Amino acid sequence: MSSFLNSVQCSLFVIQLLLVTIYGNMHVSASKNLAGNKQTMPTALEMKEIKQYLGKINKPAVKSIKSPDGDIIDCVRIHLQPALDHPLLKNHNIQMVPSMIPTYRGGNYTINTQSVRQGWSDVGSCPSGTVAIRRIKIEEVLRAKSLSRFGKKPLNYRSSASINPTHEYAIAHPNTQNGPIYGTRATFNVWDPDVEVGNEFSLSQLWMSAGSYENSDLNTIEAGWQVYPGSYGDKSTRLFIYWTADSYKNTGCYNLHCPGFVQTNNNIVIGGVLSPVSKYGGSQHEITLFIWKDQSSGNWWLKYGETIVGYWPSELFTHLSSHATSVEWGGEIVNTSPNGVHTSTNMGSGNFAEEGYEKASYIRNLMIVDSSNSLSPLQSIISSATNPNCYDVQNYQDANWGVSFFYGGPGKNSLCT
Repeated sequence: MSSFLNSVQCSLFVIQLLLVTIYGNMHVSASKNLAGNKQTMPTALEMKEIKQYLGKINKPAVKSIKSPDGDIIDCVRIHLQPALDHPLLKNHNIQMVPSMIPTYRGGNYTINTQSVRQGWSDVGSCPSGTVAIRRIKIEEVLRAKSLSRFGKKPLNYRSSASINPTHEYAIAHPNTQNGPIYGTRATFNVWDPDVEVGNEFSLSQLWMSAGSYENSDLNTIEAGWQVYPGSYGDKSTRLFIYWTADSYKNTGCYNLHCPGFVQTNNNIVIGGVLSPVSKYGGSQHEITLFIWKDQSSGNWWLKYGETIVGYWPSELFTHLSSHATSVEWGGEIVNTSPNGVHTSTNMGSGNFAEEGYEKASYIRNLMIVDSSNSLSPLQSIISSATNPNCYDVQNYQDANWGVSFFYGGPGKNSLCT
């Protein structure tokens, strides 16, 4: 009997040891393999801080939904959402609906494309009075360089190419700009570009900004789609947002990783997976993003398709508390390949702009909101690419698409080495 009990105890010890080993390896491999960085196990103090952070950002859920793509979606009571933890929003009253939506002035902007969905909505829904929030997993935090930088862009992000040569762009901005900007609207076809592991990503987005990087007071509001394995732990295409009020130094973050963006809708998940995506030579799947300033409340609202998602409160900003001074649209990748060899990370569809419709990525029907609260099509744009042998851009315009452009590329090729 004693021998039997000793055998059982020994077996239990072996099982416990295996579980500890698996648990440790799970975090290390997630950090090492997906982020591409060698990383030791966090100390007990670091783990305590991470768990405290997750306890604050992952709010208690009325209901949780396991999405087919692997995400867990928590239905959180609207007045308990992370945004309201921001020191500037302690006494903030949630604005449930915008007081005004810009009036559209222009022609037709339709095309025969298919919409993009989020898979979690096929298996569940969040009840009234809640918002749908993607739960942040501990592995995501462990992949970050530090807890203080989790969900944030590099400190030198969007600086000059001489300082930060790893970021490459194919972008466009208005050819002429008359007065302040109060919003923008654009339609993006959605792809699943191949992204090398590590801290590389590929995205398509719009930027609205005011202030300057050099003075460390740049304010931005950003939204689009991205593939970012080093952050999410997979190569899925996801809806994302970002904001900063100090040139990406300390304020702001991706999605809801820090307090800021106030969500008012329970049908859209910020950071959620988008599907299906466009196919080369086949069906094109799009999202339309519309950001505008409510000139009554001062808040900047986000609309995804026909759904109003929420807003960035004016209290978060300095310059953008008034209006934007510039707007850009386009693609961006990160190139961290060593020894001067260019990354093979794709931008957009992974095809150059000249391949055109059904093959290249595009952003169409570019519009801006002016001081009269009118949403108007652009007349022309100026486009540029930081490394046209790797990723390029080509303007396009017709009666249906208005002012638009194709962009993207494969990265490493015979001319991009």
